Amino acid sequence: MARRTGTRASSTYDDPTSAASTAMRMVVIVSCLAAVTATGYGLWGTGPTEPPRVSPPGIVASSEPLSTPVIAPPDATEQPLTLSDDPPPPAEHSAGVPRVGIVAGHWGNDTGATCSDGLTEVEINLDVAQRVVYILQALGYQAELLAEFDPRLDSYQAEALVSVHADSCESYPNATPPASGFKVASVEDSLVPEAEERLVACLAQCYAARTGMYFHANSITFDMTRYHTFYEIDDQTPGAIIETGFMMNDRRLLTERTDLVAQGIVDGIVCFIENEQP
Repeated sequence: MARRTGTRASSTYDDPTSAASTAMRMVVIVSCLAAVTATGYGLWGTGPTEPPRVSPPGIVASSEPLSTPVIAPPDATEQPLTLSDDPPPPAEHSAGVPRVGIVAGHWGNDTGATCSDGLTEVEINLDVAQRVVYILQALGYQAELLAEFDPRLDSYQAEALVSVHADSCESYPNATPPASGFKVASVEDSLVPEAEERLVACLAQCYAARTGMYFHANSITFDMTRYHTFYEIDDQTPGAIIETGFMMNDRRLLTERTDLVAQGIVDGIVCFIENEQP
């Protein structure tokens, strides 16, 4: 689908959700901004400095590498992963409540990258995406889980769409920098460039602050900047794709600290929608 010429300014929204959801959103915003400040806006591999612990009701604090609030699903570490070729049922939408689409990369289509021991990218992507949707819904957003080639992506309209992926399961021993870290990108020929640049900036800085990971900018590929979903969604919907880490060198974070991975993405989305400056 061709992207039509146009612009879209970010805006704030009247929030009809509960006071608890509003309070949790503010905690996430403050958490992200505090974490970004603590790292000196560092995306270059320097570890974050721990900000003061904040634990309001309904929030669990993570122990590493930050102890800013992490909102987790009940029994998140024990939740069974469900892989299905069938997309989830459509969500109901309420006027005035920000809508966010979260694509679980490769879900419903293929496995994505595969490690020698059988770990697949789609397992990681779906686990992270499910958690992101859960947290966003807890914060009062209209968030929905989408498959890789979900029919709902055709002319999809939302305040933001983020596609969740993981990088290859290769060690690349001679790579400089090493094959470790994350990356975020938007479409190369964006028709809402200011919005998408800010979405990418929010995701990159908040994710780095939450996880302490390096921004691996020199491995952003054509497949990211020309990602098919960017040409299927409505041309006024800001979109981004995030590679959350390398399945070999970042495996522990991606498989054992999925709560941090998901919360870092949520932090970035909230930063963008609430019009915070990263």
